[in-house]
Amino acid sequence: MSQVVSPQDLAASLTELWSPRVIAELDDAYVKVAKVKGTLAWHSHQDEDELFLILKGQLRIEMEGESVLLNQGELFVVPKGVRHNPIAEHECLVMLVERKSTLHTGDVVTDKTRTRTEQLRPV
Repeated sequence: MSQVVSPQDLAASLTELWSPRVIAELDDAYVKVAKVKGTLAWHSHQDEDELFLILKGQLRIEMEGESVLLNQGELFVVPKGVRHNPIAEHECLVMLVERKSTLHTGDVVTDKTRTRTEQLRPV
């Protein structure tokens, strides 16, 4: 069943940083929201692209050889296999679109890594 949701409101309601939550499913993809601040971890997703849409704030995505700075309303797709590290100097609300098979921190595990089950918890 479909329902109307506000990704920005759902992201703002989160109490944990770097802990994405699934808010919708679209074919073989999850739509997730997260509240972030600081740095996540250098990682990559070998077989999946990752879309970042900034709902509020600013996010820098460092990649080997370059970085992009995203402001509210902007989006960027990190191509599969590209090592990247998201960084938010101040609190930032993000929406992500990823294949259901995408692991949170890809090829690395840190104390910030969240399992698929954790990401599927109700907001």
